[in-house]
Amino acid sequence: MISKRILEEVLSKALSTGADFAEVYAENTLENKITLVDNRVDSIGDAVVSGVGIRILKGTRCVFGSTSSKDRTDLLALAGRIADALGGVPEGRTVQLTERRFGDVHPIVRVPGTAPKSLKIDLMKEANEAARAYANTISQVAVNMLDFDHNILIANSDGLLAEDRQIRTRMMVNAIASKDGESQTGSATPGRRMGLELFDMISPKDIGTEAARQAAVMLSAGYVKGGVMPVAIENGFGGVVFHEACGHSLEATGVSIGSSEFCGKLGQMIANPKVTAIDDGTIPGAWGSINIDDEGTPSQRKVLIENGILKSYMIDKLGGRRMNMPANGSSRRQGYMFNTTSRMTNTFIDNGPDKNEDIIKSIEYGIYCAKMGGGSVNPVTGSFNFGVAEAYVIRNGEIKEPVRGVSLIGRGSEILPKIDMVGRNLATGQGMCGSMSGSIPTDVGQPLIRISSITVGGR
Repeated sequence: MISKRILEEVLSKALSTGADFAEVYAENTLENKITLVDNRVDSIGDAVVSGVGIRILKGTRCVFGSTSSKDRTDLLALAGRIADALGGVPEGRTVQLTERRFGDVHPIVRVPGTAPKSLKIDLMKEANEAARAYANTISQVAVNMLDFDHNILIANSDGLLAEDRQIRTRMMVNAIASKDGESQTGSATPGRRMGLELFDMISPKDIGTEAARQAAVMLSAGYVKGGVMPVAIENGFGGVVFHEACGHSLEATGVSIGSSEFCGKLGQMIANPKVTAIDDGTIPGAWGSINIDDEGTPSQRKVLIENGILKSYMIDKLGGRRMNMPANGSSRRQGYMFNTTSRMTNTFIDNGPDKNEDIIKSIEYGIYCAKMGGGSVNPVTGSFNFGVAEAYVIRNGEIKEPVRGVSLIGRGSEILPKIDMVGRNLATGQGMCGSMSGSIPTDVGQPLIRISSITVGGR
């Protein structure tokens, strides 16, 4: 992508006013997207994202800049401007790079970027036809096929030179069910860090059917009266509640500057003893997995909470300097235009001791959240508000009629101790997580859990 000689020159230039660390991040990404609406191709988009970000650190001071050019003259000019912005005393320092290879646990069988678009469209039509066939109330189906071929190079003044190639594929099906002038939506959006072999393990037919099923069920749903009550949250994308309400508060981005409700609580009991939460970027083929993070640190499996006790944070280099702790493979960014910071990869609550059927039976009256929707969170306070995409009333320990318009309202630090039952059916769901370093692919997950008491919004 860029020669070793030019990288060494650029890093040396970036260090020329007294920075104690310099880094070059280069990117070349091919993005492909096809949209199918009602079995007709609505749009096809191919994009290339290419450029370089340069960062320097001096203690906990940081200066960052980026350019779409990989030309030697432009890179040296950018490095010079960044060095000048630091405003230190001019000094000479040379950098010698040594290439390191960290391996790849995500082998790609069928590279999506080189596959015929007609093949992708056929897969999308299979999902569309399955959704349409599910019920006569399905009025519209939209299918998106996304694939990314993300190539990065990282070089820094510690002598590191490393590259990684990240290929991801995802299908997103949205179905609308309509009757008597009313409509409800359903979706299914699986993705993996793999190629088109994704559809050998997840059938497009099943994706389309699941989106239509959810829309059809919610079309017949009534409303529930809100209040404080127990809820059971199903596995998979149900893990978005932990991701948003607690996960972001465990990132060094906030912890290192005192803007997290979990600052200074390492070793303390912050959750129910049944709760063990993990961030693991090493899972082969998982949507949020990485071989190395965006600072070139190898990916790690980090136990964040173990049996209720806070064990670790997710830490990048700058956050680690502020906290006097080592980086642990948690630095991520959308691309070269974004300064990197600590972020999640695949974050989930691990399997627990309870039988799933016992969790439902334990609730006399409450809500079963079969599928979570979107929401908003304040990472400083941990306060959150989530919509529930598919919900049911629980009466006398049995799942009953579907209800719509349900939301969950609470605060992360208050909810963790109330997760008092944890099931055994761990699964994950895929999403794009937005934060100060852009939008990145992350997995969320959990088994079925019970929250003993939470505010449920309704009508």
